[in-house]
Amino acid sequence: MRLDPAILADLAVAFTPKSYVRVTPLAHAATPLGAGYGVSRFASPTKAFKVIYLGQDLTTSVAETIVRDRFQGKAQRRLMLGEVDHWGATEVSATTPLTLVDLRTTGLVRLGVSTEAARGKAQGQGRKLSQAVHDQTDADGLLYLSRLTGRTCVCVYERALPGPLVASPVMEVARLAGFVGAVQALNVSLITSAS
Repeated sequence: MRLDPAILADLAVAFTPKSYVRVTPLAHAATPLGAGYGVSRFASPTKAFKVIYLGQDLTTSVAETIVRDRFQGKAQRRLMLGEVDHWGATEVSATTPLTLVDLRTTGLVRLGVSTEAARGKAQGQGRKLSQAVHDQTDADGLLYLSRLTGRTCVCVYERALPGPLVASPVMEVARLAGFVGAVQALNVSLITSAS
């Protein structure tokens, strides 16, 4: 995928995330800014680079990592507390701005890329776009809107890590004061026991 360099340059913005949230498996608690290969929205389709994701708030990060589409078409939207035991969360801020390609408004249309890249359930187009941005720019990552909450999210390429990002210690997500409210905001009931 070849992207117009002038449009990419125009879409590049200086963005300084403050108190953004990363939900991550507790197994990686020792490295709150650790990146990995995966099959996520903006992961490299060839495993050429790693990424991490940050959400504007806890609700968005919980929606993007734990809830996702699991309750689509279901009347009962119940999440067992035991299902989140292995998840943690960290608060991430930047001490200086990141350079991010902004896909929140007309960026995809201007680039001639399917809006599925950032907004669709399928993630193949997003991976192709991310690979192209990574290869054709020196951007630190992408700025986009969560398709689940409409809030701002950041995909950070490993070449920018840790860079200006600082993270709080990873805490068990279920023990966070805002976790119950975050789940309820997604119209999901948190169930503490199977009975």
